Amino acid sequence: MKKRYAIIILIYGIAFFLSLELYQHKAIMMEDKGRLLPTKIKDIRSAADKKKLQQWVKNANKNQEKVSIAGMQHSQGGQTYYPNATVIDMKKYNKILDYEPEKKRMTVQSGATWADIQKVINSDGLAIEVQQSQNIFTVGGSLSVNAHGRDIRYGSMIDTVESFRLLTASGKILNVSRSENSELFYHTIGGYGLFGIILDVTLKLTDDELYQIRAKALNYTDYTNYFIHNIKQDAKVRMHIARISVAPDSFLKEMYVTDYVLASDQSLRDNYDDLKQERLVAIPKLALGLSRYSDWGKNFLWDNQKKYFLHENGELETRNNVMRSDSQFMEYDSPARTETLQEYFVPIDEFAPYIDDLRNMLKKEKLNLLNITIRYVNHDEQAALSYAKDDMFSLVLLINEGRSKEDVESTQKVVRKMIDITLDHGGSYYLPYYSYPTKAEFKKAYPNADEFFASKKKYDPNETFVNLFYKEYSQ
Repeated sequence: MKKRYAIIILIYGIAFFLSLELYQHKAIMMEDKGRLLPTKIKDIRSAADKKKLQQWVKNANKNQEKVSIAGMQHSQGGQTYYPNATVIDMKKYNKILDYEPEKKRMTVQSGATWADIQKVINSDGLAIEVQQSQNIFTVGGSLSVNAHGRDIRYGSMIDTVESFRLLTASGKILNVSRSENSELFYHTIGGYGLFGIILDVTLKLTDDELYQIRAKALNYTDYTNYFIHNIKQDAKVRMHIARISVAPDSFLKEMYVTDYVLASDQSLRDNYDDLKQERLVAIPKLALGLSRYSDWGKNFLWDNQKKYFLHENGELETRNNVMRSDSQFMEYDSPARTETLQEYFVPIDEFAPYIDDLRNMLKKEKLNLLNITIRYVNHDEQAALSYAKDDMFSLVLLINEGRSKEDVESTQKVVRKMIDITLDHGGSYYLPYYSYPTKAEFKKAYPNADEFFASKKKYDPNETFVNLFYKEYSQ
């Protein structure tokens, strides 16, 4: 009897440990920000220190395993994960390593956010040169997409980087700059995590200037001329953003612009240098919610949004605070729908005819377009996958779409039409979003793509670093 009980206990014990082992190795489901690409991955590891990162990568490369790199994970095209891959979460790898305010220079680990940097440099009267409109993203993530923002005097993110250290697929750590391992410099920035893990970055900083806001309403046909003569040729204008209406009553016709002009009395900066926090979000959140479900809501949102921003005319704001835009009001959760982004670049002298073609097409299609924000990006082809082949306007589109297969296919069809119109006007599109574009559209927008992927295989022959974007377009 005792022997029988011992056998039963042994069997249950083995079953328990087997189930525990299976649980520990249970596939993890990961989703992008828009929740349209659920994918089973092998594991998520939070970056702790350089040696552990190095060992993880060496083991993965040796064992022919796949690795993806993640920051805040706001990219929507699967750039941060891959089927059965290990995702390395860099958010805790976020120390400030060196800060030289007199030289306007800082070295940070790649998991640091722009908000982390602002907290350190603001009191010294310094600011970031280039970042996205929000400061919530990691430095490594921003470099990997070669981000751009509201500043019109600097180009994209690549202009602000002095150097960085890169953990390659072989496990080696390389110093990378314009003069050292320069090919990796131009491929890793805007390389979507495919060339290795950016460990730390040395960034150039600039002065935290005080700006006076200049806001103006205008017609879309006047925008290019206004920008050339009132913004680009005026050295006092440092930053700029615009919006064009998606409301039915003024669809792609009315605009308003916000210029940030160097204030005449910079000594007043100390009165405005407290870093602002998120403002009251209930009212804009409600207005945006109404616009999701009715034409009336879209007209209401546009009319009140325009009044609000035009009312800011003459107000003063520091550079650091301009780079702390509110975003909480855009948070959205629906079981059946999601909100996605698209971004298109068009040469500035093509803007009006481009908008005409876009309007004519969209009026025939079903697309729940909620917002279009416009920025300027100057000509910059340093990165291998460069998007600004000319001086361009960037149009960021916020789209509300269904999550069903049919809804996604419907959105994809319209997106491809928009991209074709963009390409016809000599433009391009941004890559961090859903892989709706065809491979032919991708290669037309990014003619260096074949060279980019060939270089990736040169530095990573086992294809250790991968993601869904690479899976879609590299073949």
